This record gives sequence, structure tokens and C-alpha cells, in this order.
Amino acid sequence: MYKNKFVTGLKATSAFLVLALTFSSCSDMLKDINQNNTQLNDELMKGDNFKMGAFFPQMQEYVNPVQENAYQMNNNLIGDIYGRYMSITKPDFSKNGFGSFNAPANWVNSPFDDVFTKIYGAWTSIKEETNGEGVNYEWAQILRVAAFHRITDMYGPIPYSKVGAGATSVPYDSQEEVYKAMFKDLTNAIDVLTGYVLRNPGATPMAEYDEVYGGDFQKWVKFANSLKLRMAMRIVYADPALARQMAEEAVNHSIGVINSNSDNALIAYHKNPINVMWDAYGDTRVAADIVSYMDGYKDPRMSKYFQTSKEINGKTGYFGIRAGIDITNLQQMLNYSAPVASPSDKVLWLNAAEVSFLRAEGAMRGWNMGGTDETFYNEGIRLSFDERGASGADAYLGNSVLTPGDYTDPYARNSYSAMSTITIKWEAGASEEKKLERIITQKWIAMWPLGQEAWSEQRRTGYPKFMPTVVNYSDESDLKTKLAARIPFPPKEMENNNTNYSDAVTKLGGPDKYGTKLWWDKKNK
Repeated sequence: MYKNKFVTGLKATSAFLVLALTFSSCSDMLKDINQNNTQLNDELMKGDNFKMGAFFPQMQEYVNPVQENAYQMNNNLIGDIYGRYMSITKPDFSKNGFGSFNAPANWVNSPFDDVFTKIYGAWTSIKEETNGEGVNYEWAQILRVAAFHRITDMYGPIPYSKVGAGATSVPYDSQEEVYKAMFKDLTNAIDVLTGYVLRNPGATPMAEYDEVYGGDFQKWVKFANSLKLRMAMRIVYADPALARQMAEEAVNHSIGVINSNSDNALIAYHKNPINVMWDAYGDTRVAADIVSYMDGYKDPRMSKYFQTSKEINGKTGYFGIRAGIDITNLQQMLNYSAPVASPSDKVLWLNAAEVSFLRAEGAMRGWNMGGTDETFYNEGIRLSFDERGASGADAYLGNSVLTPGDYTDPYARNSYSAMSTITIKWEAGASEEKKLERIITQKWIAMWPLGQEAWSEQRRTGYPKFMPTVVNYSDESDLKTKLAARIPFPPKEMENNNTNYSDAVTKLGGPDKYGTKLWWDKKNK
């Protein structure tokens, strides 16, 4: 069950960001390696000398929060539900939660309580020790962007560019300003790390403190370029020229993007948080939407994603729960299919399949992605099958008949007809809109279980087509079919940072509600 363990030492307001600047310095050694990127000193490479190395695992563990309570409050109760990968099981969560657009204040505060504190506490210390320059600072910048592109895609405007400027309360940037600042930070980090890799091939000086790539900065460059490509596609309807520029820079960079599953960004933690969600907590089961799509496609990856349900009315199978339903019986909810997640499984940040689908969409739009939309689309499916250890990719991607299935609730309460008739096989002569639905649908399946990304892509494109929410406890009557466009700003900000909160609402361009669209959410859906 959910345990209310929040950071108590720092307030979840913009004011706390300044307090992070008081973190003590840890070592002068790190400055030396940052100020001299052309040489490697044996003494400096010794892990014991990097006394502030622990700040990097802290940042990594909150890019996509892996601590179980933080994961639940930042992912499982928000993006996993809105992205239609998972659903909740608890009656009190259905009446007071994000799924019914009625989350309590401490839930809405949580990303500020968790991510802002952990990321900026570590980042400001690294910035002080490196004087804001060099390879380790730029690595921290990549982690900062990786964390905060998720946060801005939850709320909209956030404090970003002015953090650390010495103010007692930090103004928000508009989301457009946040994205442009993040692109600048990523591009600079890619340049610095690329230079380091070229001058020091094979060097892994920070391996001891890297929980993702074992100190391999070449892989970090691939990740940063792939993140840049993801972010570029996110803004395609808001700023198409910048989107194309950033995407083409990422793909055509000398080191390039992730194109192999061996380069997938994954982080190990002492216990996989999704395993905790379904097993120890019993708070989550798979969503009806993803099961219905994959069941209709007879997708061989289903057994890799979902566990077989317990017997329900004499039947077992893959049964998901509709999002936003009134839940009254916990034990019945626990009979639905749980996600496949063992305690030792790593947590995904970004995979090669997603990158291929991003390139497929870019190629479809006429961008220089290094190949055709069809080639990258098929490659994305193959990479996903390979990643999950599933067979039959060629037969799957060649199928032109199967479509998403109807949803049949085993308890016969919330059944619904299929929302789409999109098939699997690529059709070169299809309309651009049909191609887009095909790409996004298969990308959605391949990105499992990145609920935040699934939700963001559905908001951006309108695909995949989701079943409407059954109940709505907010004052926004159209959210059943419109779905959440964001989550409200933290109530603590309204109470403790009201001037900047009011400015943030102005920059949002609409009321501080679930249905107000973000800056990049421009497509007429």
C-alpha cells in the first residue's frame, strides 16, 4: 500500500531549491578532471578520490524514480494510468486519485517533493565542485534534463533556467522556455562528452558511480542524442522548424543515437518498483487498453508483459482493468492480470525500439533520419521482439488483417468496443495520419512500461485511441473523453510561492486544471 514518506527536511516549494545550494563540497579531485579533459591522471581515476561520486547515483535514481514510494507517486499513479499501461486496485485510490481527476494535495505535490529535492540537491553540489564545466558537470546536465523533461510534461511551466541564481524563491519558465533551455544544455553536454570520448577512448573514470552505463560516456552520448530526438518529436506541432533541427542534429551526430538493445538505458535498483506495486503493495494490475490492443493483434509479447489472471467466473487469461472506474472490491481487482516484473528486473528509461519509431515518424515527415519510415517502423518492431525475447517478429509485422480487440470485462461490468481498426503491416500508400497512428500504436506497445512517455505521446498525437474514463470526480465535465492534459501545480506552491505560482499559471495559458493543454500539445485531435 502507499506509504506517505516524503522529504521532511526541505519544503516542496521553489524556495527549497536555493537551500540545495548549501550542500557541502566533497572533493577538489573532481575539479581537476573537469578542468583537464585531455589527460587522464592515474591518481584521479581511483574511485576513492571521487568523494562526491555518490551524487551521481542519487541523480540517476530520480530520473525515473526507482525508490518504491517515489515510483508510485511519480509514475504508477500518474503516467502508468494515463498512458493506459496499468490501473489501480484500491477503492480509496479510485475515488481520490489521478485516474478520476481527483488526486489529493500530497499526491500532486509529490514530484516536487521527490524529484526537485533529489535532483537539484545533487546537481548543485556537482556544479559547485566542477565550477559548472567539464565532462562530469555535463554528465550531470544530461541527468538533469532526463529528469525534468518528465516533470515539465506533467505540470507544464516549471523552475528550470533560474534555479541556483541566488533568489529566495525561483520563478518558473514557460514550457517553451524550459524545452529550449534543455535543448541547449543537452547539445552542449553532447559536444563536451563527445570530445572527451574521442580524446580518451575506452576510459571509464566514473564507472563506480554509474548505475546505467558503467561509466561508458560514449553510451551516454547515444542516450543524450536519443533523448534529444524524443524531445524534438514532442514539440513537432508547437515548433516544427526547431523540432526538425534538433532531431536531425541528434540522428546525424558522429556517435549518433541508440540503435541496439545493448545500448538501452536501464537502471538497476535493489528491488524493482513495479514488482513492489503489484506484489508487496497489491496496488496495480495491467490496464484494459494495452491488453485489448495486444490481444487483438495476437501479440507474442503478451506473456512477456502480463501475467495470467486468476480464475474469474471460470476463466483465466490476460484481463486488464478499465481506467477510472469505481472500485468497490479489492479482492476482485487482484484477480486481474499483474504486470510481469520480478524483484531483480532493471527499470527502463529509453530503448532502441522507441528510437526507431521516432526515426520512422521523422522520415515520414520528410526529415533526414538516415532511412525510410517503413524501414525504421519494421526495425522498431524487430528490436522490441528481440528486447523482450519474443519470437515471430516477421510474421507479426507482415500481418495486414488483425486489429485491436474489443474489451470484455470478465466481471461483465465495463466492457467496451475496440477504439481503433489500425492494422500492423506498413502501408506505403496510406495517408500520413494513418501512418502516424500505426507508428504511435506500435511504439506504445514497444515502450512498455514507460507510462509517462505513453501518456505524453497520446496527448501529442491522439494515438493510441483509448477507452474513455468511466468516472470523473473533478469539476471538468469533459475529462471522461478528453483525458488529462496535465496535472495541477503543487498546492504547496500556491501556499508558499504564490507570486511565482500565479506567474506560472499565466505562462500555462489556461486555468490550473487537468484539462489545460501544455505548450507542445497543439495538434487538433
